[in-house]
Amino acid sequence: MARKKSSVLDDLVDIAAQLPWKVGVGLAVIAYFILHYFATRAPLTMNPVELKALGKTVGDSVTHGVGTMLATVFQYIVPFAFLVGAFISFSRRRRQSELHTQVANDPATDALEKMSWREFEGLVAEAFRQQGYRVVERGGDGPDGGVDLELHMGSDKYLVQCKQWKSQKVGVAIVRELYGVMAAERAVGAFVVASGAFTEEAKNFAEGRAIQLFDAKKLRSMIGRSPSPVPVAEQTTPACPKCGSEMVRRTAKKGSNAGNQFWGCSRFPGCTGIRS
Repeated sequence: MARKKSSVLDDLVDIAAQLPWKVGVGLAVIAYFILHYFATRAPLTMNPVELKALGKTVGDSVTHGVGTMLATVFQYIVPFAFLVGAFISFSRRRRQSELHTQVANDPATDALEKMSWREFEGLVAEAFRQQGYRVVERGGDGPDGGVDLELHMGSDKYLVQCKQWKSQKVGVAIVRELYGVMAAERAVGAFVVASGAFTEEAKNFAEGRAIQLFDAKKLRSMIGRSPSPVPVAEQTTPACPKCGSEMVRRTAKKGSNAGNQFWGCSRFPGCTGIRS
């Protein structure tokens, strides 16, 4: 269950914590200068005659004064919230990098099982980050929050679900559910990453679809090798961005793209979804 937010400042901290720490610092600087501008602007007069000459009212003057007062206070509070989030992001990234190095150098087969579910998600995030993906961490505050990571490679989007299960194989229901979410969010593909193994039913369901299963052995292999992006779209058939069906390779016969290949929906002409 996700924790309840107690204020808008908590939201600002969370936003910055999900971003690269340098972006959080940049937001803090921008927020300070914007709020400082409003905090130091000249006050409006309360004289009705002078206000009328300026095309303003007493209400405008009061609003101006309240805005200046709030900006005076929040010019320090908002940047501080962003800086706190940036520090959280920096600390988490450093811890994830340490976990990645630790697992890469640890020959023990149970290295993945010894870590907590949160550490496992962080390790997976860093593993994909090392492969060139831009990673957005979407996991909740519980051990099973659905889609845990969102990956981006150029304009392509991928979803990742992490399963740090010590004694149970990941079944087909998990894989089928993520495949449905992938279609709903119009993602190119998806990954299910487990600290253990998958059932045969799960493997059969994923075969031929734009979804990859990473068991402990495959994850350790990715962690141990040199950075090399592994986008699903290049290895398996991508999903249609409109209906989620499998796509097929086609060649354009008309127009400026004649002769070029592209991915077209297998349900054409019922569905006209395409990918380049």
